[in-house]
Amino acid sequence: MTTAEQPKGLWRRNIKTRQSDETSGPVEDHNDLQEEDLRRWQKHAQKVKGKVLEQVQDQLSDLLDEALTESIQPFTQLQPAVNGKLSKRPSSSSQRMDDGKVFVDRPSLLDELFEINHIRTIYHMFIAVLLIFCLSTLAVDYIDQGRLVLEFDLLFFAFGKLGTVTWAWVVMFVYTLLVPYFTLVYWGSLYHSFPSKLGLSIVTGLVLSAVQTCVLGVFPIYVVVHYQLPPASRFIVILEQIRFLMKSYSFMRETAPVIMKNTPKKGESPRSPTLSSYLYFLFCPTLIYRESYPRNTHIRWKYVGVTLGMILGCLFYGYFILVRLCVPVFRPETNQPLSKRTMVLAVFNSILPGIMFLLLCFFAFLHCWLNLFGELLRFADRMFYKDWWNSTSFANYYRTWNVVVHDWLYYYGYRDFLWLSKRKFRTAAMLSVFIVSAVVHEYALGMGFGFFYPVMFSLFACFGVMFNFTMNDKRQSPVFNVIMWACLFLGQGVQVCLYCQEWYAQIHCPRTGNSFWELVTPRSWSCSYQS
Repeated sequence: MTTAEQPKGLWRRNIKTRQSDETSGPVEDHNDLQEEDLRRWQKHAQKVKGKVLEQVQDQLSDLLDEALTESIQPFTQLQPAVNGKLSKRPSSSSQRMDDGKVFVDRPSLLDELFEINHIRTIYHMFIAVLLIFCLSTLAVDYIDQGRLVLEFDLLFFAFGKLGTVTWAWVVMFVYTLLVPYFTLVYWGSLYHSFPSKLGLSIVTGLVLSAVQTCVLGVFPIYVVVHYQLPPASRFIVILEQIRFLMKSYSFMRETAPVIMKNTPKKGESPRSPTLSSYLYFLFCPTLIYRESYPRNTHIRWKYVGVTLGMILGCLFYGYFILVRLCVPVFRPETNQPLSKRTMVLAVFNSILPGIMFLLLCFFAFLHCWLNLFGELLRFADRMFYKDWWNSTSFANYYRTWNVVVHDWLYYYGYRDFLWLSKRKFRTAAMLSVFIVSAVVHEYALGMGFGFFYPVMFSLFACFGVMFNFTMNDKRQSPVFNVIMWACLFLGQGVQVCLYCQEWYAQIHCPRTGNSFWELVTPRSWSCSYQS
């Protein structure tokens, strides 16, 4: 029995051994598959993480703004009642000022996006392009002149006569600081005790308007024209003129209704805004006046230094774009007789410098310049723009490109128009804001360049209005974002092309008279550069 059972036991053990060998292979293969799936899942999770972070950074700021605004609105709509209870604030037109802009502590969108490595890499790419511009300029100078030197003669020319600009700015600043403020204080001290409140207000408004027209209207134009300031210096004077006008109007517009509503008690003087708050408002990066704003606890001096360096970098960036991409194309030596072919080629050759100028103006002014003053003044609300680059409609683009100016136009143009018309004629209100904005843009460009050529006005008032109604907020497809960028590319190309052609035509074919048609007719239409 034992001899017969031993082979049987050995056979069973051999079977178990073979079975274990056969099963160990699939188990190892299964483990390998699990590890490979785990690695794939980790890679997929990293990709999803990056996409989620990008989307969160783009949308978090807007979501927080909406949440803060919604949380603040219930408190702004409540007012104390007789028995200590809270009652709803009446919704009449007299309480319209209570629904004004709310300032909250928030950083700029690009400051948040630059914390993402992918977005910061795009910023590094633009720096690399600036270095390439420097190297190309050095190479061309060495080949043409046999020396390595960066000459910034065009830059020095554009910012010439800065002494004249300085004293003109001081005159405008001192006037804007003192005259509107003390006029308001004097009017407020007499308003509640004067027999005819309407007459006092009309006379004060007419006198102030006349003085404003002389000092902030005629005086800057006289300085620009009489002293023949170069382009960049012209833009400084004209843009500061517009800024002081908008700031002084906001100050009067926000404080006058408060003085009219709050009747002082006997023996008390009317409450007026402090001069220090108005002085702070003249420098802080907003066009909406408030007695106080959210403030940061300290100044980040490293941030100030980096931002100032970026402003200087943008300045040199613009110089190299002009020297390397615009001057060689439009200078008279390379110009050909005007034809459809040359015009189309010139427009498309101008698209690259045009869109680079657009991005530079946005980054240098709306991000760097405003954040520089915001940091120095500890101004905490840094929402100077929104994610306009993601816009799928021109209506959203106009609202998000320049929030600072948009707020001023919305509260003092669009809403005041609706208030005066009892919330009728919304389309007329929108069109009036577009026309005012187009006129001011064309005025700044016309005075800055020294000639009248309403390219900006035509694009803004005609095509801008048309796109605002056709490409509205209902367009959410990414295709419309592509269309918006294509329109921006083409529009910037048209502006750079036509303004550059007119600039050289004004130099080589000067006016022969001062008649009206001579002043408004573009010289590039008839100039052949043969002299």
